[in-house]
Amino acid sequence: MYTNKPATLLLLAVTCGLVACSSQPNYKAKDTEQLLNQHEQWQYRQQGAEHVSYLTDLVKIDGLEPIIAQALANNPSYNQMHVALKLAYAQRQVTAASQWFSVDADFNAQRSKDEGTQYSSSLGVSWEADVWQKNADSVSAQDMTIVSSQADYQGARDTLVASVMRTYLNIILRQNLLNIEQQRLVVLQNNEQSIIERYQFGLGDLEALDTARTSTASTRATIADYAEQIAQSKRAIEVLAGVDTLDDFSVSLTMPEVLQPLANFPEQDLSRRPDLQSAFYQIEAKRYLVDVSYKALLPSITLSASLSDLAKTPSQALLTSPVWSLLGNLSAPLFQGGALRAQVDIAKLNAEQAFWNYQDILLTAVNEVEDTLGQEQSLNTQQEQLKLALQSAQRSFSNYQSKYQQGLVDILDLLTVQQTVYDLQVQLAQLHYTLQTNRIDLGLALGLGVSS
Repeated sequence: MYTNKPATLLLLAVTCGLVACSSQPNYKAKDTEQLLNQHEQWQYRQQGAEHVSYLTDLVKIDGLEPIIAQALANNPSYNQMHVALKLAYAQRQVTAASQWFSVDADFNAQRSKDEGTQYSSSLGVSWEADVWQKNADSVSAQDMTIVSSQADYQGARDTLVASVMRTYLNIILRQNLLNIEQQRLVVLQNNEQSIIERYQFGLGDLEALDTARTSTASTRATIADYAEQIAQSKRAIEVLAGVDTLDDFSVSLTMPEVLQPLANFPEQDLSRRPDLQSAFYQIEAKRYLVDVSYKALLPSITLSASLSDLAKTPSQALLTSPVWSLLGNLSAPLFQGGALRAQVDIAKLNAEQAFWNYQDILLTAVNEVEDTLGQEQSLNTQQEQLKLALQSAQRSFSNYQSKYQQGLVDILDLLTVQQTVYDLQVQLAQLHYTLQTNRIDLGLALGLGVSS
């Protein structure tokens, strides 16, 4: 099992720090920016090629980038996340408004039997002194929520692009499998014709014809299945792109080369992962809300000033000779049935829940890295062995084909060897695809996202 010691030590340090936070009422944590900036972007150089800085650098195929661009512009789920981020910014403005004074204006007209019509106007200004920094903590909590939403937005971007890449690679795989089956069908049809010709020359019987026709019919069924799978994958990529039909949609027939196995790579502490960033900033937001709930138990100071006027005409009532008043108010909650104390408990529990959510995501992230690294090593070993097996099978097929033409082996032996060759080609194509998708999963697990 692969272990990145520096990354593991950092993750343990973060975990221990958060455990210490959860035992205290204010849930103090390390400076968020300092923690999340302590990482070095994963870059891997392969034989003098460009640095791998983003997820899209892992798969280089002509025609993929325009589809990714369309998906980022039109995908409904991704655009919902964009709207959610805008809502977080709007909510922050609402919260920040509580730090400012408020101004209200009023103008009334009243008609009575004795006094006739009277007009009144007033202008009031009020401001709550944030002596305990309660409003400032509310704004800070909203700031942390915005950063968390930004991380969620980046995570949705990474996931969408990864899905487009996987689907595109799947189309290439199915097309390659279809080509293999079509080649197999041509050979099987030639075998049928060969059996008939040999029978006509008295060199065999027709008993093997049924076996050959069985293989031919089975291959035709497989071809039909692959053709439908290609159509379904194309429809799936159109859904990801958020369009009914992709214009000038063409698929490469060649699966891109996989980068060499990642035996070693620069230090990486997973802090680039958007889900970890989002969960960590949620802890920070909940910590501020705990402080807000405690400060709601403290007295508050409010200052207000007002101007008012009463007149017989609207023009005279527009504060021509106003009466002014100034009021300072000090209030403190004494008894509300335990509601404020319950709000403190709720805020603390929400902060603790955010902490355990971070722990869950952290463990999942470490497990994903180890799984994908282990899978990559296993897949590379399988690929090497399958290539050797295919080379042996191809040599065996050449030998059996020569012997069959000489009448030294029957058609069943030849068909068996032929099927083995094509089956190994299918397995190798599927393995190549799995290597590519696993590399994408590894990039996501390490936080190798998409440029924003």
